[in-house]
Amino acid sequence: MNLIYAVLAFLVALILTLVGVTRVGSWLVERRGSPVGAFADIDGARIHYVHIPAPTNADLPPIVFIHGASANLKDQMLPLRPLLEGRAEMLFFDRPGAGWSGRGPGNNENPSAQANTIAALMDHLGIKKAIIVGHSFGGVVTAAFAREHADKTLGLVFLAPATHPWPGGATSWYYDVTTLPVIGRLFSETLTYPAGSLQMADATTCVFSPNKVPDNYLASASIPLVLRPSAFRANATDVAGLYRYALGAAPHYKEITAPTVVISGDRDKVVYAHIHSVGLVRDIAGAELVWVHNLGHKPDWIASDLVVGAIEKVAGKDIDLEAMARTVETRISGDAYGVGKCADIKEPEAELAPT
Repeated sequence: MNLIYAVLAFLVALILTLVGVTRVGSWLVERRGSPVGAFADIDGARIHYVHIPAPTNADLPPIVFIHGASANLKDQMLPLRPLLEGRAEMLFFDRPGAGWSGRGPGNNENPSAQANTIAALMDHLGIKKAIIVGHSFGGVVTAAFAREHADKTLGLVFLAPATHPWPGGATSWYYDVTTLPVIGRLFSETLTYPAGSLQMADATTCVFSPNKVPDNYLASASIPLVLRPSAFRANATDVAGLYRYALGAAPHYKEITAPTVVISGDRDKVVYAHIHSVGLVRDIAGAELVWVHNLGHKPDWIASDLVVGAIEKVAGKDIDLEAMARTVETRISGDAYGVGKCADIKEPEAELAPT
């Protein structure tokens, strides 16, 4: 009996220690990645955003950026804002539950609910219509926005999107565990911060692979914010629910009429590009697919110039995206980062990893 008590005492002490490590780690993460924008209460959710007003000589319409899983507004703002500054009104924001945004009462439901939050944030800021740019999980929110808020949609740019059902519907095991009642909360309050901190650098290498992770990327983009328990649970809920949502949503993508460009790399190790990207171009009339050889999952960072070209294209400018893609390919042709450590996605299995 004494042995049983000793084991129980050890387990309780271990759990309390891990909770303490997580609390302290979360505090440090927040200190290093403090808010950079303003806040607005949108339907009960406190949304963190950066709004760049329209310049007097803007040559592009407003642009709204929707980041992917495990990320926050900095993930698109850092590479793309400098290229578009002075050309357009821009809105970067933390999706509900990510970064510094609160989850709110309705955003657990599905990407459509998040699209509604974005539309309300646009109304709050006086943005009537915009080009919507979505990366990875942000792609399914972008598609939902285009379907349900067509009156606010001028054009669409999808970057390595996750939008369609994939074989088996599997995601990483820790997302499923995190969404379990009780167990999931205990898991996120004890293990996700210490384990995630140890694995984040390697995981990020595979997100960018075969391309190089930009210097100081994790710190500058405040990616560790996702390791805080509440953010991790919101992120897990999004990713774990994607397959179920996509089953019902994908058949309706044919309703989307906005000008659309999809940019994907043929070495994407995170999402199943031949299902998601090809599916979007199949389903959305007139959509253009731009394949970039030797590009991984991060067009926003690795092919930022091409992304700007896609924005210009859906805005109505005469842009040769294929020529721009070839320029990017020349620039990254020798990239081989993560080779041997990060396996390419093979049919029929597909994984939606972080970001």
